[in-house]
Amino acid sequence: MHNIFSSLVEMTAFNVISYQTVIMWIIAFVLLFLGIKKQYEPLLLVPIGFGVLLANFPGAEMGIVDASNIDLGNGRYKNLFEIASEYGILNFLYYSLIKTGFLPPIIFMGVGALTDFGPMLRNLRLAFFGSAAQIGIFGVLIGAVLMGFDLNEAASLGIIGGADGPTAIYTTIKLAPHLLGPIAIAAYSYMALVPVIIPLVANRLISKKEFQINMKEMDKKFPPKRQIKNLKAVKIIFPIVLGTVVAIFVPSSVPLLGMLLFGNLVKEIGTSTARLADAATGPIMNTATIFLGLSVGGTMTSDVFLTSKTLGIVFGGFIAFAVSVAGGILAVKVYNLFSEKKINPLIGATGLSAVPMASRVANEMALKHNPGNHILQYCMASNISGVIGSAVAAGVLISLV
Repeated sequence: MHNIFSSLVEMTAFNVISYQTVIMWIIAFVLLFLGIKKQYEPLLLVPIGFGVLLANFPGAEMGIVDASNIDLGNGRYKNLFEIASEYGILNFLYYSLIKTGFLPPIIFMGVGALTDFGPMLRNLRLAFFGSAAQIGIFGVLIGAVLMGFDLNEAASLGIIGGADGPTAIYTTIKLAPHLLGPIAIAAYSYMALVPVIIPLVANRLISKKEFQINMKEMDKKFPPKRQIKNLKAVKIIFPIVLGTVVAIFVPSSVPLLGMLLFGNLVKEIGTSTARLADAATGPIMNTATIFLGLSVGGTMTSDVFLTSKTLGIVFGGFIAFAVSVAGGILAVKVYNLFSEKKINPLIGATGLSAVPMASRVANEMALKHNPGNHILQYCMASNISGVIGSAVAAGVLISLV
């Protein structure tokens, strides 16, 4: 009878639970709380949070392990079937879908099919501020190197400033896969906190007079000299032309940007490709999101996550976000010094890739200062440009680093 009870006790996980395990459970519970209760990026924080739980259940052996570099002799390494049988389903998903860089571009295809480039095409001069906001990426890269991160790790940390989860994950996979969990958590957590970060920065850099700049009144006072006559045709041609140009200058950005533009193209063509657009935004994107979240969460084992570098990533990610917002705002303020047609600096604050949340936050701030000052469509021009800019920035980092 004693042996039976001993076997039952050994069967449980009570004897292997450590304080590190409990800390990781708490982190997982916090992520799940933010996703479920607070509705912060629930489509990703819920799978990631549950993936963290799966990776840290004692004895379950679901955490991601470094299995790809195990030399079996004669130059042979473990294949996917061996990894699946020895290390479980999450490792199979990670090495087949994440490590290969497959899922982030697939999600970008869905994002493209959900995106309307119309606001940006109608206000091309505002697209510049989406590019200016990328200063957070390169500024934090330099700061991270000074803090002790190597160049690959610093580039992966800096890309958080682009406020785009798939871009951050893709760049990290290529440059510093051992930091994938912390960087993904930081990227999506700060994306969820855009309604907090943008006002925090904007209220310190924008004057009351600047908050009240009315973009529609400016358009009436200084009407555009040229207007797009056939916007439908332009929206179809644009992803083809942009993809070609970017592929020539920054070929390493094509996996992300190319899939974004393809998704947008099948959306804009219309009824003849509507089924493709529906698939890209529906079952394909949803399935990719589930596997991405669970796999990323699976990388967050206690020995990987509970390190000093994780604290540096959390701090650096916030700085990257804040600097990106500030960079866009300051770019608008500089522009206004030399232009009669003033631009509301809140538009610069939306140069992040957090579409459309950043635009909605900026629009709400403008309405608080002037109930008739609707700037959403102008913010979207900068916001959409930020998506393109972050993908190009990722390509530049991957090429240079």
